[in-house]
Amino acid sequence: MKIRTLKLREAHMPTSSGGGPSYCSVLWDQKAYHVVTASSSDPTIAIHDSLLLSSPPKLLRHHRDGVTALALSPNSTCLASGSVDHSVKLYKFPGGEFQTNITRFTLPIRALAFNKSGTLLAAAGDDEGVKLINTVDGSISRVLKGHKGPVTGLGFDPLSEYLASIDSTGTVIYWELSSGTTLHTLKGVAPNSGFDHSIMNALSWSPDGDKLAVPGLRNDVVVYDRDTAEKLFSLRGDHTQPICSLAWSPNGKYMATSGLDKQVLIWDVDRKQDIDRQNFDERICCLAWKPIGNALAVIDCMGKYGVWDSVTPSSMKSPTEDVPNLQSKNSNGLLLFDEEEGQELSTSGSLSDVGEDSIGESKPPSRKRPHKHTAYEDDLEEDGFDGFRLIPNVKLESRKKARRKYSDNADNENEGVSNKMTSIRSKMQVAFQPGATPLQPGKRRFLCYNMLGSITTIEHDGFSHIEIDFHDTSRGPRVPSMNDHFGFTMASLNENGSVFANPCKGEKHMSTLMYRPFSSWANNSEWSMRLEGEEVKVVALGTAWVAAITSLNFLRIFTNSGLQKHVLSLDGPVVTASGFKDELAIVTHASDCLPSNEQMLEFRVFNITKGSEPLRGRLPLTPGSHLTWFGFSEEGQLSSYDSKGAMRVFTSQYGGSWLPLFSASKEKKSNENYWVVGLNASKLFCIVCKSPDLYPQVMPKPVLTPLNFSFPLASSDLGAEALENEFILNNMHLVQIQKLIEEVGAAGLDTTSLDDEAFNTEAAQDRCILKLIASCCNGDKLVRATELVKLLSLEKSVRGAIKLVTVLKLPNLAERFNSILEERLLNESKRTAETTFPTSNCNASFITDDIAAGKKVISTEQSKLSGNGIPLSTPKLSAPLFAKKAKTQEPKAGTEKTDEKQTATADDDVGKVKTTEVKNATEVNNNAGEMKKVGEVSEVSNDQEKVKKAETPRRASNPFMKKLIK
Repeated sequence: MKIRTLKLREAHMPTSSGGGPSYCSVLWDQKAYHVVTASSSDPTIAIHDSLLLSSPPKLLRHHRDGVTALALSPNSTCLASGSVDHSVKLYKFPGGEFQTNITRFTLPIRALAFNKSGTLLAAAGDDEGVKLINTVDGSISRVLKGHKGPVTGLGFDPLSEYLASIDSTGTVIYWELSSGTTLHTLKGVAPNSGFDHSIMNALSWSPDGDKLAVPGLRNDVVVYDRDTAEKLFSLRGDHTQPICSLAWSPNGKYMATSGLDKQVLIWDVDRKQDIDRQNFDERICCLAWKPIGNALAVIDCMGKYGVWDSVTPSSMKSPTEDVPNLQSKNSNGLLLFDEEEGQELSTSGSLSDVGEDSIGESKPPSRKRPHKHTAYEDDLEEDGFDGFRLIPNVKLESRKKARRKYSDNADNENEGVSNKMTSIRSKMQVAFQPGATPLQPGKRRFLCYNMLGSITTIEHDGFSHIEIDFHDTSRGPRVPSMNDHFGFTMASLNENGSVFANPCKGEKHMSTLMYRPFSSWANNSEWSMRLEGEEVKVVALGTAWVAAITSLNFLRIFTNSGLQKHVLSLDGPVVTASGFKDELAIVTHASDCLPSNEQMLEFRVFNITKGSEPLRGRLPLTPGSHLTWFGFSEEGQLSSYDSKGAMRVFTSQYGGSWLPLFSASKEKKSNENYWVVGLNASKLFCIVCKSPDLYPQVMPKPVLTPLNFSFPLASSDLGAEALENEFILNNMHLVQIQKLIEEVGAAGLDTTSLDDEAFNTEAAQDRCILKLIASCCNGDKLVRATELVKLLSLEKSVRGAIKLVTVLKLPNLAERFNSILEERLLNESKRTAETTFPTSNCNASFITDDIAAGKKVISTEQSKLSGNGIPLSTPKLSAPLFAKKAKTQEPKAGTEKTDEKQTATADDDVGKVKTTEVKNATEVNNNAGEMKKVGEVSEVSNDQEKVKKAETPRRASNPFMKKLIK
C-alpha cells in the first residue's frame, strides 16, 4: 500500500513554554464551506474558508485561556466552545458574533456535543458530572454523574435516545436521556490517558445509530451494540500504538483513525480492513470527514491542520453516498432550536422518572439476535466486570424494535409511520414555578414575580445574590438581601415571608427548602429542611403555611415556624402550584400526553386550615399548548394562562366551569408577547415583552400593563360585541358576589357592603342590557330584545325599556314589554302577600282583584295601540321580581341617595339612546297617548303601597345565580 504525505498549514501557535504538544480540534460546517480549528494552547478560535485555505481565517478571541473543545449545531447556526478558563461560550455561525456564556465549570472543560436538533448541549471536563444544557433558555436540564476521572469524549446517538461518554481512565457510560439513568458502564475498555491532556480518549456513534466505536486496549477500535453494549467486532490493523481519535464517514461505510504512532488509517468497516493510510510528523489529535465530498480534515498536536482529498479510491463508494436519513420531521435544517425536542429533553429532569419505561414501550415479539458468549466477555469476567446487562431484556428488545422501525421508515420514506413514531415520543410538561424566568448566565433573573413584589437572583463567584423588592415601597422596611450558597432555583413570596428551594445536585448536595419570615417576635425564626432521596419541584405560600411538592409526588405542608404538619401523596407528577390565604391549588399530570401532543392536566384545591378539598377537576388548555401561569386573582379566583395566550378563570356556574376570560391573540400586536403577572376582578396585569423575548429582564425594571378582559365571542350580527362582553363580565361578577354573600352570611358576618356591591352591579348590568335592547331594535332583532328585557333586575329599568321602544315607534314591542312588567308586578304582589299575610286569604284576594282591575285598564289601552287585534301572549319570566324596590324605599339617607343616583343614571341612559336613535324629536310628542299606559301601571303600584310598607327590606335574589359547588 502506497503511503501518501499531506502538507499541513499552521493554524495555532504552540505554547510558548517549551513548545510542547497540545490538544487541538477541527470540524466542518454542514455545507462544507468552513473549517473551524482550536488549540488548548491558544485562546483563539479560527474559522477558515474551505475553498481558500490560504486566505486569512476569521479569529474569535473571547476566551482567556486555551480552547479545549468545539461543537457545531447540526444546522451550523451555533458554535460552542469550551476552554481551560472553565467557561462554555456560544457564537453565531459563520459570523462568529459572541452570544453568551451558557455555563461555567470550576475546572477546565474537555468535551462538548450537540444533540440531533441542537436543543441540548452536553458539556464535561475535569469537573464531576456531565451537564446537559437546554440551549433554548440556557437552563441546566441535568447533571449526569458516574465517571471517576475527567470526561474526554461525548456523543449523542443519532436517534437522541442515549448519550455516550468516555473518561481518561478508559470507562464508557451509556446514559438514557429520558430518565438520566446509567444503562451500561464499560469499565476500562479504552486506554488510560493519565494526566496528559494533549491525549484525550474519543468515541463516535455510527451515522445510523446502531453502533458505538471506542478506542481499544490492543491498538484497535472496538465497536459496541447500541442497545446491549455487547462487543460486535473490532478493527485491528497496522497501528503500533493506542488510537487517540476516530471518526465515521457520513454514510458509515468507512472510518478514519489516528494513533499515537502518528499514523492515520482509513478503514472499510464492512470488510474490517484498512484501505489507506498517511504518516505525519506529529500526532494527529482530531479528525473530521467532509460532509459533502471525499475529504478528511486533520489537525496535529502542534496546531497545524490540513485537508486530505480523495480519501477513498474512486473505484469504491463515496463516503457521502447513501447517507442514512434520520432527520426528524420537525427539523428543517434552518433553525437551531427545535421546541418539541427541547421540551422532550427538559422534561426529563426529575428524579421521579428514574426507572420508568419510555412512552409507548411494550413487550414486542423478540427480534433480538441470540447472544453469544464471546471470548472478549470471558476476559472481562475474569477481571470481575459485570456491567453489561443492566436493564431487562424486554426493554432492550423494545428499544431495538423501535430503532429498527425508525430506520426502516427513514429508508422507505414512509411519512405516515414516521409521524406515528414521532407522536409516541411526545413528553409531559416539566414542572415550573409561576412568575419565574429561565436561567440567563451572567444576568439577574426572577425567581418570583407577582402582584406583591419580586425575588431576583444572580450567580457570582460560586454563589448567588438574592434580593427581595416590593412594588409598594411604603409597606415597610426593605428586606435585607442574602447570599445563596445552596443554588436556589425556585421561590415564592407573600405578605408574611418568602420560601426558597433548590433541586438535588448529587448525594452531597441534597434538595433544600428554606423559609424566611419578614418579621417575627423571636430570633432565629428562619428555618430550612433537607430532603434525602427526593427533590423539590414547586413551592407555594399561604397565610400560615408553606408547601413543597417533590419529585416523589409528595405534598409536604409546613407551618410558618417549620413544623411538619402534613405529608400527602398526589396522583401524578406536579406541574405547578399556587397559594392564596388558606387555599393551595396544585396542577398535576392526569395521564400521559395525547397522540396530538396535548397535555392532560388536573387541578386540586386544598383548604389547609380545614383539611379539606373543595375543588378538583381537569384543567382545560388550548389544543397544542402548555400551561405557562397558574394562580389566584386578587379576590381569590382560580386562574390559568396557557402558551396560546388564553386566560381562564374558574367559576361556580354550571356546577364549576372554566371561563375563557382573555385571548392574547386578539389583543397583542405581532411584535409583542404577554408575560402574565396576575389579575383582579376587572383587569389582567402583564408585562409586555417585545419579540422574540418571551419573558422580561430584571433591568430595566419591568412595567405592569393592565389589559381589559375580553371573552372570545363570535362576530355578532348586531356589531355589539363590546356590549355582549360587558354583559357576560357583569354576569360573572354577580355570581362571584353572590357566592361571597353566602359564605359571609354562613359565617354570621355582616353582608351589607356586599349587598350594596351586588345592587350596584345589577344596576350596571341593567344599563348594559338597555343599550343592547337599543341595538336589537335598530337591527330589527325584536325577539332578542324581548329576551333581554326579561333579564332586567330593576323595575325602573323595565319602565325605561318601555319608554325606549315607544320613542322608537315600536308599539307591538312596547305592548310585550308592558305585559312582562304587569306579570312581574302581579307575581311580586302574590309573593309579598304570601310572605306578609300567610293566613289571610281575603287580603290576598283583595290585592289580586285590585291588580286585575288595573290590568283590565292597561289591556284596553294596549288594544287601541295595537289596532290589528293580534292577541298578546305572556311568556315565562326569567328575571326576578322587583323586591329591590323595598330596599330602595328604606328610610335611610344613604339608601335614598343610592336610589336617586341609580334612577338618574337609568333615565340618563334612556335619554342618550333617545337622542341618538330618534331622528325627529317632535315625533315624540305625537306619541303621548301611547305613553299614557306607563302612568297607568303606576296606579297598580300605588294600590300595593300598604303591603310594601309592611314588608321587611331585603335584597332581591340574583337573576343569574346558578347552583354553586358546595
